[in-house]
Amino acid sequence: MGTSATRNPAVLLAAVLAIPVVPVATTAAEKPNILFILADDLGWGDLGYYGHPVLRTPNLDRLARQGTLFTDFYVNGSVCSPSRAAFMSGLFPARLRIHGHLADHRRNQARGMPDWVDPTVLFLPRLLKQAGYVTAHVGKWHLGHGRTAPQPSAYGFDYHRCTLANGPGFQQHQKDPYFRARSTAIFVDEVIRFIERNRGKPFYVNLWTLVPHATLHPTPEQLRLYAFLKPSPNLPYASARQIYYGTVTAMDRELGRLFRWLDQQGLTQNTLILFSSDNGPEDIHIRNAGHSGVGSPGPFRGRKRSLYEGGIRVPFIVRWPGHVPAGKVNSSSVVAAVDFLPTLAALVGIPLPKAYRGDGENMLDVLLGSDRPRKRPLFWEWRFRIYGYHFHRSPMLAMRDGNWKLLMNPDGSRIELYDLREDPGEVDNKAAEHEDVVRRMSAELLAWQKTLPPGPIQRQAGSNAYPWPRQREADQ
Repeated sequence: MGTSATRNPAVLLAAVLAIPVVPVATTAAEKPNILFILADDLGWGDLGYYGHPVLRTPNLDRLARQGTLFTDFYVNGSVCSPSRAAFMSGLFPARLRIHGHLADHRRNQARGMPDWVDPTVLFLPRLLKQAGYVTAHVGKWHLGHGRTAPQPSAYGFDYHRCTLANGPGFQQHQKDPYFRARSTAIFVDEVIRFIERNRGKPFYVNLWTLVPHATLHPTPEQLRLYAFLKPSPNLPYASARQIYYGTVTAMDRELGRLFRWLDQQGLTQNTLILFSSDNGPEDIHIRNAGHSGVGSPGPFRGRKRSLYEGGIRVPFIVRWPGHVPAGKVNSSSVVAAVDFLPTLAALVGIPLPKAYRGDGENMLDVLLGSDRPRKRPLFWEWRFRIYGYHFHRSPMLAMRDGNWKLLMNPDGSRIELYDLREDPGEVDNKAAEHEDVVRRMSAELLAWQKTLPPGPIQRQAGSNAYPWPRQREADQ
């Protein structure tokens, strides 16, 4: 997609339209509405129901009580664009050459990345349209932007209004200095309008928030709830925790407004809600993100960009009254973003194309209440440096299979093996005690990496080196 021909959205869209449509013999009455809410940089431990001691998230906590909460849910990238591509395509993002966040052409090219996700790749909304769904994407996109990028409609969305996308956005709101702080309310209004315009049709809606991604600038009202966290009554500024917590609680409040509207419209019983985050919480050392660096990875090591658990394990709540068990906490099943496409295709009864070779697994039975281990391992690759404390800087590659998680660099250095049931914090390296497990998993992990498209690797990738003091000549 780096050439002018392949960067032409008209050419790409023509290729998409050539994909055959598979007829599905199901009725609208049998299809649940589907609402997928994706927060931005929200950590595993940033909700009350996930154990946060201070943050107030009553509406998402209530959603968890009414549905099932998963403790072992993974995204397939440790930053935004890769993670989002995996949700929509069911593919590990490195297969699409989406290794980091999509930026301008110069930076994408320097990292061996395209300027946008290839729209000829099978995407979840395109499948659901074949099953009779009306589809919408509201909020952050970040799968390719700029005037020449394909609009989200090229990926199967009937309607879209997005940021970081080509096409209709929120330009009239973005002059407001509090736009990010108020963005969830604006997005919720847009989702409600879309559903109202499509009464009687099954809908699939992506509601992808901008928060709590930096830079955060909450309104005075949003800050007031956490005034007790102000550094001092005599100082004119708010604390990082006050800024972050106020932002998350404001997001929760607007999502609660959407949930209540679904109740009032009689849509709750037939609406499947999926809630998650695109990666772990931001690191406090990032230049523009000091105040968002107080997000919580819960009990886990690692943050955004890291392949330790805190960077890739995120909240996941599922509610569908009468179908998904209420009040359940599933701590035995490993579920991942790449599972969305095959799982939702199975839910609506649409077969996957024979040529499709996805990396996910149909986990519909797990969402509906069963407890079982996944059949397919999960793999990750991160080709760049990791910011922050050295303790969070993981090796380049990771794999989870059962309770075992292996991390290593492609050259065989930094081999780390953890039993995540016994050691979720990844502090007790068992590699020396289980050489057979290391041999098996490292062979699979390296073989998987060899299937990926080649590309540049940053010099600091996979390193946790620290500039230790060393003997020098005395100053004269």
